Amino acid sequence: MKKYLAIGALTLALTASAAASVTAIAVNAGRDTAETAIELSVEAAVLRQGSRGGEVKEVQRRLKQWGYYSGAVDGIFGSGTKKAVISFQKKNGLTADGIVGKATYAALGMNDSYNVLDGNKNNKPSSSNYSSSDVYLMAKAIYAEGRGESYTGQVAIGAVIMNRLRSPSFPNTISGVIYQKGAFTAVADGQINLEPNQTAYNAARDAMNGWDPTYGALYYYNPAKATSAWIFSRQTVTTIGKHVFAI
Repeated sequence: MKKYLAIGALTLALTASAAASVTAIAVNAGRDTAETAIELSVEAAVLRQGSRGGEVKEVQRRLKQWGYYSGAVDGIFGSGTKKAVISFQKKNGLTADGIVGKATYAALGMNDSYNVLDGNKNNKPSSSNYSSSDVYLMAKAIYAEGRGESYTGQVAIGAVIMNRLRSPSFPNTISGVIYQKGAFTAVADGQINLEPNQTAYNAARDAMNGWDPTYGALYYYNPAKATSAWIFSRQTVTTIGKHVFAI
């Protein structure tokens, strides 16, 4: 009887071991499959000559809007799109390789695509998080401060406002940042009351959606007009149009 019990126990142990091995293989296979899927999605998010699809079309649309691209917005990444991407990258101080990766997505303001590559899908800024009055006020500030600047230059002004909003050194509301005493010339001279155009609205939304051509700048100034010695002491990050952006 003991012999049979021992054989039965051994059989059960072997069966359990085999089951555990199968489970482990299945789990590892599932993990490998998931990791492969992630890697494939990340690779697919990087755009280069030969890529096709909606992401390519959005890149083309933005580059065409800003004057870098003159071809068809057809979702086909050809030599013309590559040339436009390289021009955009050079203008924004990026590696001019004609490949749309994380840094180029960020400069384009394509945050969903950026977040796929960055592995961060849960903390995305969005203009939908702000009220219509916030968007309107941001557009007014951009129009008043930078209506003579390029579209990128106008987004950059909005980006400075957003960077201040996130900084503990400045007020934590859009209106608080814009109306902070001495912060913006357009508020002091009344130009903030001008009615913004659609371009300013678009720039406001792009800035609120996370596009930051200034790479984190908290200040900007026109060196031809600035009179404060203090502003010249700030560290320059980039120059867009007539404005120097600094931290």
